[in-house]
Amino acid sequence: MSLTISIANQKGGVGKTTTAINLASSLSDLGKKILLIDLDYQANATTCMGINRGSFEKSVFDLFTREASFDEVRLKTKNELIDVLPARTLVQGIEEKIILDSNRDYILHSMLANIKDDYDYILIDCPPSLGYITTNALMASDGVMVPVQCEFLAMDGLTQLLNTVRLVQTKKKLNHETLTIFGVLLTMLDARVNSGYQVVNEIKTYFNEKVFHTIIPRNITCSNATFYGVPVTVFSPKSKSSIGYKKLAKEVIRRHEQG
Repeated sequence: MSLTISIANQKGGVGKTTTAINLASSLSDLGKKILLIDLDYQANATTCMGINRGSFEKSVFDLFTREASFDEVRLKTKNELIDVLPARTLVQGIEEKIILDSNRDYILHSMLANIKDDYDYILIDCPPSLGYITTNALMASDGVMVPVQCEFLAMDGLTQLLNTVRLVQTKKKLNHETLTIFGVLLTMLDARVNSGYQVVNEIKTYFNEKVFHTIIPRNITCSNATFYGVPVTVFSPKSKSSIGYKKLAKEVIRRHEQG
């Protein structure tokens, strides 16, 4: 059965996009068919999958305004197991347009309904905000993955995200659907700094079994991979970050199969 996961945290710089592209790459290495949806206005996931932002006419945001169909937006990548719904950086007034739609919270949900079973996993890279775009992502998802940076004030803002998740859970329950906290992912751990481990303990105390066993270390190869427009799992397969995301992919599959 297909699983749709939103990767969300309204705090920027916590590794949402890095997680989205490298989890997609790692899951594909395990033979899984992936749809990666880039909902971040910076369009970094699109670029990091080797897609030139000027090479396509329609973006995922045209789905929200009903100006394109799913097949018009979907792009193939160099990896035959990964498709992408790309984003554009120049998007004006998209939230204002969505609010006028009577079905505004379910636009993405409706779009994915007919194609969901074409993929093993649908990964949604959410923007660093909790507006209608993120609400749509959560409404279309089975679970949410929350990347949390292993630095001071890591918990800052998470309460707001969790409140949004609870509101979406209530709405989905009315449709006999569910949204779970699929997992909390600790990212950018600097093993040389004790405060990082203090954050790890704080997060594990708060979220308990929801925290993934895998912790993604801080590693310069992630930045270098972004520069070349490829996942770090492709750029440097033996790097610590790459090994971490490959472990995460296996852990995601285990959680999915265990229900």
